[in-house]
Amino acid sequence: MAIEAKAKAIKAAPAPAKPRVSIGTFVNQVKAEIAKVSWPSRADTIRMTIMVMIMTTILSVFFLGVDQVLGRLVKFLLSLAG
Repeated sequence: MAIEAKAKAIKAAPAPAKPRVSIGTFVNQVKAEIAKVSWPSRADTIRMTIMVMIMTTILSVFFLGVDQVLGRLVKFLLSLAG
């Protein structure tokens, strides 16, 4: 019981306050981090965009079919009841 109370007390303790940084320092840090990013090439971006469009089209057709089948199933079941 004492261990649980101690664990709760540790969790409830506030985190130490971090010092605020100026806007200029923040912007410089953001620029440094963005410079580290490995950006895809134009060809990679175009290829990935085309793949997303193709997959979106395939999935929309698939879900259209599922919706049609389930809609007809519900209509059939409702016609049996009424």
